[in-house]
Amino acid sequence: MLDKAAIILDCFIPSGGPYRLSELSERTGLPKPTVHRLAADLIRLGWLERTGPQYRLGAKLFELGSLVPRRRDLRETALPFLQDLFEATRETVHLGVREGMDVVYLERIHGHEALRLPSRIGGSLPLSCTAVGKALLAFSGAELTDELLSRPLPRLTPHSITDPARLRMTLEKIQVSGLAYEEQEAALGVSCIAAPVFAGGTTVAALSVAVPRERFSPAQLAPAVRTAALGLSRAVRGSS
Repeated sequence: MLDKAAIILDCFIPSGGPYRLSELSERTGLPKPTVHRLAADLIRLGWLERTGPQYRLGAKLFELGSLVPRRRDLRETALPFLQDLFEATRETVHLGVREGMDVVYLERIHGHEALRLPSRIGGSLPLSCTAVGKALLAFSGAELTDELLSRPLPRLTPHSITDPARLRMTLEKIQVSGLAYEEQEAALGVSCIAAPVFAGGTTVAALSVAVPRERFSPAQLAPAVRTAALGLSRAVRGSS
């Protein structure tokens, strides 16, 4: 039963829902009575919430997730650098880590006029479709790159890179420059620049700035992104 409950929770990845009972049954492949019974238990535990006919993830999961030591410590260490980066650019700032073939966002800082982005704290997106993801992928070893390129590449917008040869060339450029770019590959009208964060030669995270396409200026944004990534790298090494 625990496995089935985990299947129900997993089906909320990556969008977070909400879903109706029939949708949960379809996404999990479990009978409606089973889903209904397990969902009631998950609601009692605070892992799910129900509003009318719709189910969504519960606050208890957010509370537990925020206590994961590795992510909590990294986020707390990164916050001053992310805030400095936001103050320098006044644009939306992200911090992300790699989980498998996805980037998971640990933090997002934005002003009053937030961009319409698919990224959200705790959410995930494909590595190949985001600047943060490409920065992580470029410095995570040839084995991971080869594995990712052996699979069909996801398409979030018409601008997403789906050609393996083109993505490999893009990653090679990132390895040379230390900066990753995304041009409307995750959301139309939005461009992004990112840099990796290192600890002991290992890529532990990446941070980025996302801006509306019409005012995207890599030459102006790059120094601030580099400075934040280097500062955070030093802080992470010092705390380890």
